[in-house]
Amino acid sequence: MTERRYPIGIQTFERIIRDGYLYIDKTDLVWQLAHYATFIFMSRPRRFGKSLLTSTLESYFKGEKQLFDGLKIMQLEKEWEPYPVFRLDLSSAKHMPTKQVIQELELILRPYESLYGSESVEMTPGMRLSDLIDRAFQQTGHQVVVIIDEYDAPLLDVIHDSQRLAEMREVMQEFYQRLKKQEAKIKFCFITGITRISQLNIFSTLNNLANVSLLPRFSAICGITETELHNQLLPDLEMLAESYDCNVERIKDMVKARYDGYHFSEKSEDIYNPYSVLSAFANQKISNYWFETGTPSFLVQMMQKFRFNVTEMDGIESTDYAINRPTEAMTTLVPLLYQSGYLTIKGYDRETEIYTLGIPNQEVRIGYSDGLLPTYVGLEGEVVQAGFARKFWMALKQDDVDLAMREMQAYLAGIPYVEGFKKKLAEAATVEGFYEYTLYLIFSMLNVYVRTQVKCAGGRTDMVVWMPDTTYVFELKAKGTAKDALMQISDKGYAIPYVTEGRKVVKVGVRFDIETRTVSDWEIESDNA
Repeated sequence: MTERRYPIGIQTFERIIRDGYLYIDKTDLVWQLAHYATFIFMSRPRRFGKSLLTSTLESYFKGEKQLFDGLKIMQLEKEWEPYPVFRLDLSSAKHMPTKQVIQELELILRPYESLYGSESVEMTPGMRLSDLIDRAFQQTGHQVVVIIDEYDAPLLDVIHDSQRLAEMREVMQEFYQRLKKQEAKIKFCFITGITRISQLNIFSTLNNLANVSLLPRFSAICGITETELHNQLLPDLEMLAESYDCNVERIKDMVKARYDGYHFSEKSEDIYNPYSVLSAFANQKISNYWFETGTPSFLVQMMQKFRFNVTEMDGIESTDYAINRPTEAMTTLVPLLYQSGYLTIKGYDRETEIYTLGIPNQEVRIGYSDGLLPTYVGLEGEVVQAGFARKFWMALKQDDVDLAMREMQAYLAGIPYVEGFKKKLAEAATVEGFYEYTLYLIFSMLNVYVRTQVKCAGGRTDMVVWMPDTTYVFELKAKGTAKDALMQISDKGYAIPYVTEGRKVVKVGVRFDIETRTVSDWEIESDNA
């Protein structure tokens, strides 16, 4: 096979086609999107191909037919009429105060003003955009196409700060509201970003703005579907399997577990993270590429603001209204977590119209745990992962629970000297709850499936951990004894739901000592009845 060129970090459709980079043909969906409505909004997580989508739309509306030769769109489009296109990428306006954002908007518009001209008088960014639409319409005789990529970039960093958000909103509102006034001169307007932010005129005055974020027909327009992976990218899977000395079926399972699991509608095919999949192929290594830049600061700040319980991210029930709820109108963090890609649709009940949400895959589970450990428990993820966590995991994998608990005891004994850990422990509602958080994040970081406060007929189990061959049922106590904790697991039947799963079931009662802030003792009992 000829060596592939993977477009990692390349978001321009023209360059990908001209320079022979790998391109997964979604132009049939691009054509459908272009003919769906005049004003369209779509949200997708970061690094999911939104910018490539906007670039493809730009080339299509410019009438650059030669770039689409051999692609699906050639069976659909017959006219290829060119339109003046303004593609405005606001990603450059991140991390800026309000005055600098105004200057950045002016810089973004300047190339188009060089092309179509501009008024000499002082004007706001919104007025300049409106003037550009007028001039382009008059000079070409065609309606204008406006494509706005990462529209929410200037707002995300200040979304937790009401005063700064109000200032930024005023600037962006003035910029976006001109689109409504120029509706008659606009052929197509596409707006995309990570989140849906309310109280901007872009949503309040554009009453014909179609939000297609949850529509089944467009669920696969960004990302790599499982069908595309297994068909178009089969040679790449074969190369990756060779580097791992395994067969293709095994590598399919590994790639699926790490990068799959996204669904953007109730009927969505499995969607893989495109950035991570292509990075894995390019580097011949499966790793956590989506989190190379860490957990976004705005997300951590919002988690703290809403006091979000990170141990409850699997099995969340929600409506489509709640999922699509504007960020500023949120009463829970669920909309932001879904729109940012930390939660995805796992199921849908047509009768009740309720979505079930959960963590998409291993990469997200590992990444958010690593990013949140410092925030939630005052520990650095890399330190935990390199030290205690892997030893603890290996002991459980070897079915040596006693060794695992000794590793935990030794590790936690040193933690009180870490100031961040002491502070978080003091802030916790209960000692048991704090250690639930800590262990949940550690297990998740190691890609071990773990749930806390699991409901069953007898009550709530503190923690259930699923290893390949064994299910561990933990009960944590700060008062009483480890034997009391173990008896509670048996008396309340916490382990009963797992005895039919085909794995060994191990009950573990654990007592934490409040004074020493570590494990004081534990009791273990296997139950395969």
